[in-house]
Amino acid sequence: MENNGSKLSQDEIDALLKGGSNDDIEPDTILSAMEQDAIGEIGNISFGSSATALSTLLNQKVEITTPTVSVIQKSKLNEEFPHPYVAIEVNYTEGFSASNLLVIQQTDAAVIADLMMGGDGTNADPSLSEIHLSAVQEAMNQMMGSAATSMSTVFNKKIDISPPRVELLDVKEGEGTDRIPAEEMLVKVSFRLTIGELIDSNIMQLYPTTFAKDLIAELTVPAQEEEPVQEAQVSTLEPQPAAPQAQSAPAQQAAPPKRQAKPKPAAPVNVAPVEFEAFSEPQYTTNHLGNLDMLMDIPLSITVELGRTQRSVKEVLELSAGSIIELDKLAGEPVDILVNKRIVAKGEVVVIDENFGVRVTDILSQSERLSNLK
Repeated sequence: MENNGSKLSQDEIDALLKGGSNDDIEPDTILSAMEQDAIGEIGNISFGSSATALSTLLNQKVEITTPTVSVIQKSKLNEEFPHPYVAIEVNYTEGFSASNLLVIQQTDAAVIADLMMGGDGTNADPSLSEIHLSAVQEAMNQMMGSAATSMSTVFNKKIDISPPRVELLDVKEGEGTDRIPAEEMLVKVSFRLTIGELIDSNIMQLYPTTFAKDLIAELTVPAQEEEPVQEAQVSTLEPQPAAPQAQSAPAQQAAPPKRQAKPKPAAPVNVAPVEFEAFSEPQYTTNHLGNLDMLMDIPLSITVELGRTQRSVKEVLELSAGSIIELDKLAGEPVDILVNKRIVAKGEVVVIDENFGVRVTDILSQSERLSNLK
């Protein structure tokens, strides 16, 4: 490119500016290999507990393993995410000030939504409706809540998140891209996600490189602060062994008080084997309960439980007037009597003047009832 003493042309200025753009930045130079390993380990710990939470929700074996860390450019996201995805935006409200994006394939999100709504996940509809997106949002909320709890343990401070927001992400069409962090260089942590035999795919986490640096700094700063303290302790301990050698024996004897310089002979001590009192089962009598008199007028909530059952979200939404819910007890079987949600007795349902009542047939022992009320 020749100038010939004249001013730079607009094309030359554009070329120079393009030479200094982020397109020439090597992503691997943003984070060192050690920093990438640290980010991967943080993700491995936090999402390990997320897999347990998701497994409980979906009633399927869930594994989230093998994190892969890389740095990508926002301008090249269309290459990273060529297909439609579902993006879940999560903001940290305590402990850190940052946001990150969870990205899963739209077909995987459809399977999760179908399982959340009581389906078997085999014929999930990839066109997600509002109720399906809400189901995915709840699943991700449980996952990220567990991840935040694990991070609190790693960083030894309270970490909390805001409720996640779910949107469809199609980078080529520009749909949902406003949820992507504003920085040009982003950290991408990709995990392998398996759910039973239904999903074997990837779930990805996107957040700014500045947030990644903050995470690494939180892990490394405490270790750097401990080193000078240890060196100072060593330096203060080094001269101490030499000090006793410089002192003479008379000087050492003169240091203690005079009453210790001439100790009196020890008096004879009578030594006898120790005797322990035999333990017995505690007996609850009215004498022991005398201190409960002041509590006798405190009201307690008594509940009679006919039975219990578990239903999926889909089955609950399908309930209507006239629906029958089967309980886990047979007709005529004793019902549980609970005080403040603690079982204290068994009974049978009776009818008294067209009102329901319960006749107590079996009651727990006094010690068991007191233990349950604690």
